[in-house]
This record gives sequence, C-alpha cells and structure tokens, in this order.
Amino acid sequence: MKRLLIGLTYDLREDYLKEGFSLEETAEFDRSDTIEALEACLHERGYVTDRIGHARQLVARLARGDRWDVVFNIAEGLYGIGREALVPALLDAYRIPYTFSDPLVLALTLHKGMTKQIVRAIGIPTADFTVVSGPEDIDGIDLPLPLFAKPVAEGTGKGISARSKISSRAELKEVCLTLLAEFKQPVLVETYLPGREFTAGLVGTDSDSRCIGVMEVVFKEVMDSDRIYSYHTKANYEEIVHYRIPETEVIQQCSDVALRAWRGLGCRDGGRVDIRMDAAGVPNFIEVNPLAGLNPVHSDLPIICSLYGIPYQHLIDDIMESALQRMEPVRTVT
Repeated sequence: MKRLLIGLTYDLREDYLKEGFSLEETAEFDRSDTIEALEACLHERGYVTDRIGHARQLVARLARGDRWDVVFNIAEGLYGIGREALVPALLDAYRIPYTFSDPLVLALTLHKGMTKQIVRAIGIPTADFTVVSGPEDIDGIDLPLPLFAKPVAEGTGKGISARSKISSRAELKEVCLTLLAEFKQPVLVETYLPGREFTAGLVGTDSDSRCIGVMEVVFKEVMDSDRIYSYHTKANYEEIVHYRIPETEVIQQCSDVALRAWRGLGCRDGGRVDIRMDAAGVPNFIEVNPLAGLNPVHSDLPIICSLYGIPYQHLIDDIMESALQRMEPVRTVT
C-alpha cells in the first residue's frame, strides 16, 4: 500500500530574523520545534513528509515538477491582505489537496472588519464597530466610549497594547493615526467589551466540526486592571496570564458562538475562535483564527487540548482526517 507523501508549507521565524525582520514582524511565524512536532506526528501515522517551506519555495518546487499527495499548510505569508491565502491558491491551481481553509476563507478572516460584518449577519453577537481606512474617517466615528482599536489584519496581538483601550476622543485620534502609520492598513475600532475573555478550539469541517474545548484567559494579579491580551502579553504569557477551564454553562455558551461562526464562515479542519463577554455577561465574537498556531507547548490550540487531556497527536490526527475527507484523485499538472 502506498504511503501518502505529505508536503509541509510554513514560514520559519528564524529565516526571516536572519533577513533582518523584527521579532514583532515575525510574531506569527513558526519555530523549528513546531515543524519537528508536526513531522513526528505524521511519521507516527506512517506518512512520508517533505519540508517545502514558504510560498516562494513552494513556487520553485512546483515549477520544478514536484508534487505531493497532500500539503499540511501552516504558511502565514508576509505581505498583503491575501497573504494567508497565497499558498492554498497555488495548491488549488495544481489540484493538490491541503489542510485548513481555502483562499476565500483565509483572505476574508484576516480582515477583522469584514469578518465581523458576516458574523453579525449570521446573528452572532459581536461588538459594534467601524473601520478607519484613513485619517478622514476618525472624526465621523459615532460609537460610545470606551473603545478598542487594533490593526484590521494582524494576528498574535500585533498592534495591541494598553493604549488600545480608548477613553477619549483625543486618544482615539492619536491611536488611530499611530496604527495607520505603523501598520499601513485600516484600523478596526469597536465598542470595548469589559467581560471575561475566552478562546475556543475547533476541529472538523461543516456539520462534522465540533468544539474540543474552551479556555479562559485569566490575568495574574501583577497585571494592570485593563487586562489587554496584547502582543507583549502573548509573547510573555507564562508570567502574565494563566489559562483555565471555565464553568460548564460558560463552555456551552462559548462553544455555541464558536461553532456558529466556524460553520457560518466556512472554516475547515481546525482552528480557534476568540470570545469576550460584554457588560451583561453575553459572549461576543472577537475574531476567528482558521490557521491557528500549532506549537505543542506555546500555541493556544494545543494548550486547550492539554487542559482537556487531548494528546497533541490526536489533534493532528483530527486535522488530517478532516482534510483527507476532501481528497480527490490527484491529476498531474505540467
């Protein structure tokens, strides 16, 4: 019986650091131990693996005639609103199956404002919001204070700090102008949600998807009262926050929000939905991560699995099983 050849596409953080990119610019990229852990799980199930790397390396390999039965894709990309969609789009062109969501979903969900529009249309609670595309949009914002501002298309808490919580019109203008200049992209401004914060882990696709666990992000006493889950916090989470399993009722409420968003947006195989409660204790959708980090120790999705006693191997098995259900006979493209 033929053993499936699994290509691995990813952005390795150390490669970009060597090229002169900063720690924050490369925050979403993977560490070597993530790739090693994924390979170990795939080898355990009898797959043969081939490390491909980032999008430019994939282009070179495809041009050379290389092909794979399936690609395990965790490449985040570096430039543009469609950066996460680039590798899946290339693989679609060559009819090569891959893990996780398709180009449409990855491009859409990277834009937090457009994602919230769809989530709201589905009927899922999410904070009132507006998107600031340029300085001229700031004075027209008609949302009650306090507000929260962040870049519209970043992950891993990039662009989020204690200043993201805005208490005055002067702060609003200053923060928006700073984010517009620094990140060269629109700014999402939304009503601040003062309640508890959670992230839900999901596996599967469409009606086969399920929530495998919900964890609460709890700030330690050394943290200030604003409790901002920022880039700095995520980079130093062991000193600043701890994670716990919330009450059964809260798990059910958050699971419902997460699953409705996951299925409504068309996400596949595995990922996370971030949730925060409003002043009335109602769980609100914050954002979805359909290309969630998979470091077995430091990434939120594997941390959720650890809290619920789910081995890392089982998580990777579930992702692969979901992706393999979509496989069609591979056609050679020249």
